[in-house]
Amino acid sequence: MVTRGSYCLCINVEKDKRIKVGALGRIDFPAGRYVYVGSALNSLIPRLGRHLRTSRGEGRVTHWHIDYLLREPGVEIGAIYATDWVVRMECEIAEKIAERGEAVSHFGCSDCTCKSHLYRVKSFGFITETGLKKVDLSTFASSPSPQ
Repeated sequence: MVTRGSYCLCINVEKDKRIKVGALGRIDFPAGRYVYVGSALNSLIPRLGRHLRTSRGEGRVTHWHIDYLLREPGVEIGAIYATDWVVRMECEIAEKIAERGEAVSHFGCSDCTCKSHLYRVKSFGFITETGLKKVDLSTFASSPSPQ
């Protein structure tokens, strides 16, 4: 796997949630499937490991909007897809996800002009159409926690 690039987290939200997400305030997350688009230009593997640990309840630090959602009980990452490209493609990927999902307004995109980087979707089956490849989650079974 490359050490930098963009990625999609395929997230399952077990039941309806209302969560305070930093400066965005309280956001309703109906139960269902969500895709979060992110990038890590210098530390892709540690970033993905960090997201997985947060979703397992192993981290409480909140650097990004996605941390607020992932740390909630009943919210889990079911799959991760990542690029083979070493350039940031986060916004372009988010545009493709937007065609298939409902935006959680302003989520995860405070450093760009996108409507969102988190979308509620009916299924995850279309993710490979974005050009991303599925990541083997067993790679992160015992990853250290540097980030």
